[in-house]
Amino acid sequence: MAATTHLTPLVHPERDEMTVEAVLRALADPVRLAIVRQLARSEAEVSCGGLEVPVTKSTLTHHLGILRAAGVIAGRQDGTTRFNSLRRNDLDELFPGLLDGVLAARR
Repeated sequence: MAATTHLTPLVHPERDEMTVEAVLRALADPVRLAIVRQLARSEAEVSCGGLEVPVTKSTLTHHLGILRAAGVIAGRQDGTTRFNSLRRNDLDELFPGLLDGVLAARR
């Protein structure tokens, strides 16, 4: 009998459930901000392994979960690979200029 892998579904809030407080809390962490900057520079989705951050895999998973829960990123599962993308359209619609300002800020 083959082993079955059960993966937790990637859940993120609908646009009308997103709050500026949650987004700002998610963006306040330097590691999460680095992830968002990488996703903003990418034209395509980025796998978890394609993100360059100085943390362990489990810590990266934690940070991605916080960004998803706030609505900053969307995640998609393809087999055993998780892909991430910035929810730029939703963020720009709800909080005009916020993401551009955060991304333009000096580190």
